[in-house]
Amino acid sequence: MHEMGIIFNVARTLDEEAEKQGLTNISKVTLQVGEVSGIVTDLFVDCWNYFKGRHPVLKDSELILEEIPAVTYCNHCGKNYETVKYGKECPYCHSGETWLIQGNECIIKEIEAE
Repeated sequence: MHEMGIIFNVARTLDEEAEKQGLTNISKVTLQVGEVSGIVTDLFVDCWNYFKGRHPVLKDSELILEEIPAVTYCNHCGKNYETVKYGKECPYCHSGETWLIQGNECIIKEIEAE
């Protein structure tokens, strides 16, 4: 379950940022999560709820998750396509010379705080 490790790192980053900015309470955190990141959102939220109880600055925070669609680039024909729908093979030229260009990330997009 890598959700716990990701939340641990996000919480640590938020703690550090709160200390730098002099924040006492983070009320909302918006994370962008890639469609093919492997993160199970229900487990992610459970981990968040566990960790926020152990981080005073996060104790009353709300977690908002936004999905980043997975997009793959075909090196052969130069087109982008939906990764989940078509997989590794390009639907335009049927090449397997493709690369995931987005959809595997987990990004802290926004923090609302006092």
